[in-house]
Amino acid sequence: MAEPPLELVTLQYPPYEYLDGVEVKGFVVNVVREAFHRLGRPIHVTVYPWGRSLAMVEGGQADAIFTVYKTPEREALLDYSHQVLMPQTVSLFALKDSAIPFDGDLRALAGLRFGVVRAVSYGAVFDAAVKAGSIRIADVAASGEQNMDKLLARRFDILVSNRYGAWDIARRRRAEGRIRELQPPLEEIPSYIAFSRKPQLAGLRDRFDAVLQAMKQDGSYQRIIAATAPDAPPQDAKKGP
Repeated sequence: MAEPPLELVTLQYPPYEYLDGVEVKGFVVNVVREAFHRLGRPIHVTVYPWGRSLAMVEGGQADAIFTVYKTPEREALLDYSHQVLMPQTVSLFALKDSAIPFDGDLRALAGLRFGVVRAVSYGAVFDAAVKAGSIRIADVAASGEQNMDKLLARRFDILVSNRYGAWDIARRRRAEGRIRELQPPLEEIPSYIAFSRKPQLAGLRDRFDAVLQAMKQDGSYQRIIAATAPDAPPQDAKKGP
């Protein structure tokens, strides 16, 4: 008898993973599907708000979640892959007509308003600044698209986002000429797939790690990304250290 599909959850996070009509697409989705295909395990991927996805995998209603950053709180509840699923660059974005300077020190931006997506970690640097109260979160959105719309509407001063995600949304909004990426980036962060700690999933993380490592070694991981990842951000967004 065939095994039932594993239930994987993620968030609306184009171009990495996103819902297009009724189909979940994205270049990380393609990597994940190939890995589980090699494992011989069918999967079903569903896009939810990020907070709900986290709650589902932590509570065992879902089997795994991606692409997720490591935090001490999450590591206490989830079984993270050792292999990096996708490296990501987190940056700050502002309207192009703003005069916000940035040299990498978040404390210099203490008087400005930041917009984020609910329940999303933006890495150790940004999360620590929020926890310390050195920056002010003025608006919390349900999705990256909503967050971008609020920046364009001047609801806050600075958007925090994965680099490719922000530029992808801006392109789809035909607004790439209205925003700029502050330099340098905040942080280069690895992201992972993390499994629920349900007893029946014991050992699955290690098997996934082995397959993902093999994909990187045989070049298929790189080929999937090259074939389906978006173009690089605009040239002026890549300047800096």
